[in-house]
Amino acid sequence: MFRLAHISDIHLGPLPELSFRQLVSKRVTGYYNWQRNRKKMMFGETLLSLTTDMHAQKPDHVCVTGDLVNLATTQEIVAAGAWLKDLGPPRDVSVVPGNHDAYVPGALRKACHEWHNYMVGDNPSAAIGQLFPYVRMRGPVAIFGVSTAEATAPFFATGTFKRGQALQLARMLTACRATGHFCVVLIHHPPVAGSTAWHKRLIGKQYFWKVIREAGADLVLHGHTHLDTLYWIAGLDGLVPVVGVPSASQNPGGDKPAARYNLFDIEGEPGAWTVTQRERGLRPEGAGLGWIRERRLTSRGEAVDVQRVEDTTAVEPA
Repeated sequence: MFRLAHISDIHLGPLPELSFRQLVSKRVTGYYNWQRNRKKMMFGETLLSLTTDMHAQKPDHVCVTGDLVNLATTQEIVAAGAWLKDLGPPRDVSVVPGNHDAYVPGALRKACHEWHNYMVGDNPSAAIGQLFPYVRMRGPVAIFGVSTAEATAPFFATGTFKRGQALQLARMLTACRATGHFCVVLIHHPPVAGSTAWHKRLIGKQYFWKVIREAGADLVLHGHTHLDTLYWIAGLDGLVPVVGVPSASQNPGGDKPAARYNLFDIEGEPGAWTVTQRERGLRPEGAGLGWIRERRLTSRGEAVDVQRVEDTTAVEPA
């Protein structure tokens, strides 16, 4: 069995002191949003409690689907790099960037430089700025990372998946399916129509659909919405689950679900894989962390609830 953990939308806080020059940009809207909303709901010990609990489940690999920072200042990007080192070594953690990691022009390049070892594939010669898509082989699982992150105008949080990246991803998926690997694709924006507001949508999702339909995949993981969602898109051999997860920093009591992570237990062999998803996270009203849902995902587009794991490892918030 291979156990894959999934967290997203870290939004590492607190914000550093910002200069007037830094605020004369799109950052002013994000700064206002942080002070008005996210500072209250996404700062504290929640993230530490969640990742401590996640490590107790002994995942073989951790996937982080973007938005490690808030305004993509240099200070935040460096701090997120230090946080990744605490999360785990590059071999055991795979990252793709989100729209907040590319908040203003030039920020994404800085993030890719700082977090390079967590976003480079098994071929270490990939140049910064040409990292995506990547593929990392870990036991029976092949992990693919794509980037939809780009700087956008104020009040927009769209992402883009372009034809060139689609062609490369298709080639990589085809090669890994030929070797019998279980294929997991990491992407920040959900590649599903109607899954988020128009100003936060993924542009070019039709390219992504075509890749999955013609080259195939077994599981797609995303962030961006701060919601626990399950969608299905057509694949080569059936329907492919597309799974979202709430923010790893979200405190209870807001209009979005409190912090969670996903665990995927992957078993079997090519043509006969079984995938069990288990969600674990903060309970309402500060009652610690516990199991929320357990279900088996099938290529027939079914999410079959199974008996929930007995909660013997609940961890109280720090």
